[in-house]
Amino acid sequence: MAPETKRRGDPILKALAKNLPRLTTKDPPLKRLIKGEAATGLAERSAAVHARRKGPLGLLQALGPGLITGASDDDPSGIGTYSQVGSQFGYGLLWTALFTFPLMSAVQELCARIALQTGTGLGTALRRKFPTWIVSIAVIALCVANMINLGADLGAVAAGASLLSVGHVSASVFLFPIAALILALQLFTSYSTIFRIFKYLTLALFAYVVTVFFVRPGVGAVITSTFIPRLELDSGFIAALVAVLGTTISPYLFFWQASSEVDEMKAAGQRTVAERRNVTRDELRAARTDILAGMGFSQVIMYCIILTTGTVLHAHGQTGVLTAQQAAQALAPVAGQFAYILFAAGLIGTGLLAIPILSGSAAYAIKELLGLHGSLAVRPRYRPTFYGVIVVATVVGLLFNLLRVDPIQMLFVTAMINGIVAPPLLALIVLLGSDRAVMRDKRSGRLSRWLTWIATGAMSAAALGLVLSPLLSRA
Repeated sequence: MAPETKRRGDPILKALAKNLPRLTTKDPPLKRLIKGEAATGLAERSAAVHARRKGPLGLLQALGPGLITGASDDDPSGIGTYSQVGSQFGYGLLWTALFTFPLMSAVQELCARIALQTGTGLGTALRRKFPTWIVSIAVIALCVANMINLGADLGAVAAGASLLSVGHVSASVFLFPIAALILALQLFTSYSTIFRIFKYLTLALFAYVVTVFFVRPGVGAVITSTFIPRLELDSGFIAALVAVLGTTISPYLFFWQASSEVDEMKAAGQRTVAERRNVTRDELRAARTDILAGMGFSQVIMYCIILTTGTVLHAHGQTGVLTAQQAAQALAPVAGQFAYILFAAGLIGTGLLAIPILSGSAAYAIKELLGLHGSLAVRPRYRPTFYGVIVVATVVGLLFNLLRVDPIQMLFVTAMINGIVAPPLLALIVLLGSDRAVMRDKRSGRLSRWLTWIATGAMSAAALGLVLSPLLSRA
């Protein structure tokens, strides 16, 4: 593998240096390069492994990138999908939470293992094994999907804030302040601060767990629907199943998981690729625990949202819910004002978590594709291209809202792009993870290969379903 020091210099910085002779393209000492303290979750996770802490606090300290990745999977667009599924089909798709859990866990664990073993992000690892043009197509499609998804999530957070104001303040008023707040977080705060904020924002998802206790679902029907899959050869049901798969196994999560692991290793003092390469069994076990907890958390939230909307909305004939905002409004008269407030507050918290991850994963994917430096730990003045991608992604997402593009159409286009990108990208990741030359003794085992290939097949079926769903709806 090429050493990290041979990566290209920042193109924007080079262009500026030509016109500003005093501007140097060389990196300053580490103390000036990094935004504040660098130590983050990996140090805590490693310490947790060796100290073997017990109890909820020890578990929370041991969790890091996996928890954040899992929580970000339940973004406002995901919440909208689950709300729509619950309102239209009741408990009919509760079983999908159990079905998708091992698949998404295996995929995210493999992405993390590739990063921990190679010491590089997913884009870099893929580019070194496969033709650059193939990886480029996947990265470009990922960025397009991320910007559309970011726009939908930004609009949802603004709508959630408007809901909490009981309609007294328009959602459009909140758009610019929210976008500015998120950009300020990414541009000016230290990585350790970003990491801690992300961790605390995951607590917003508990709002959807709490709402279950307010709606009192029927236990017998819930157990049956959870463990006995229900399938219908109906275009609406197939489209809903496809949407659930596309929402839970999204390409941006692959890149974010791997890049987060690399950043965590850098924060723990492993500055070069050589220092980061060859993960230990203890480190891999800790990462696996983190990912399983994060993916499990994600699926519990998904389950609770489908359960809540299925109990309250579907049972009362409200099957026309299309967004998370509509679901929150529909809950108020039936489940009470408190359930409505919880649902809206959770919408805001998850959006604030997911939006920077969507823009950040695009920045990581592009810089790894181009062989550049860049991370959220470094000051923007030394990595303007990396942060430029983040700013552009956020601005484009904001423009989608200003142009008043239909959010449902935005999410459908995102799902289409993710559905098309995910299967070939997953195939590349599985092949990379099985490569003895790259992964050595950490290559995929039999169970990992089975689960990740099943995930690839499921996403391929989802892509086919997305393409055929308009035809099925006309039949």
